[in-house]
Amino acid sequence: MIATRIPPTCCHHYTRHVIQIIRAIPVDRLKLLVFDLDGTLIDSAQDLCNSVNAALKEFDLGPLPDPAIAGLVGNGAPMLMRRSLALAGKSAPDEVDEDLFGKAYAFFLQYYREHKLDFTYAYEGVLDALKALHELHDGPEGPTRVMAVLTNKPVRPARGICEGLGLAGYFLHIYGGDSFPVKKPDPFGIRSLMEETGSLPQETVMIGDSHVDVQTARNAGAWSIGCTFGFGPQSLVDTPPDILVDSAAEWARALAPASLAPENLGPSKTVL
Repeated sequence: MIATRIPPTCCHHYTRHVIQIIRAIPVDRLKLLVFDLDGTLIDSAQDLCNSVNAALKEFDLGPLPDPAIAGLVGNGAPMLMRRSLALAGKSAPDEVDEDLFGKAYAFFLQYYREHKLDFTYAYEGVLDALKALHELHDGPEGPTRVMAVLTNKPVRPARGICEGLGLAGYFLHIYGGDSFPVKKPDPFGIRSLMEETGSLPQETVMIGDSHVDVQTARNAGAWSIGCTFGFGPQSLVDTPPDILVDSAAEWARALAPASLAPENLGPSKTVL
């Protein structure tokens, strides 16, 4: 999977360690940090591509290029499989035979459950960033915050991946695309997390790699941080978040309260 970087024309300021502030987030007030999974915490592209192509092969369809499949990630596993079938069959997603879709999706799920950690890994800096955020929250002057995962990936493999990569312990909840009646960008999931944690929209931030995550935050009245190193950086041009970062290592800097800024932010923080 090759992620295309966003040119800095959409931002106000940028530095070597890029934190692009489009709209300042009142980080001192934040209580709930909600992370996307694929393209944000983890690079799962190869395992997803392999699973899609295994399903296509099972039903006598030719393979798709990995970048084409990776570009379809973000709206949940059913839509990923439906769009892949459409692309392989040179048809529209709503023209895919429903019987074929049902069988191919079931095969995809089973294959992916068995191969979800073949090549998937946490992005560089993710574990250190989560540890830094956890320590910041637990510090004597740190804010009281909780962290959660909200992904459109089915919850069973989502939790399995987080556990396998050592991420699960940092999160109060890990919710997937089948945890609620609707998926992102519908705000149902993030609003449920707000209710469970007693957080208001203005006390919540969604961190993700695509317009789906930004739109989820907007629909819930929450803040958003976009990650340009993930699967869908170009979509953040048309749907810009409040802050853009080019590395997971910048999460702690972007989310550190002002009172801790001299110690935690350093020279890479971009300020309007």
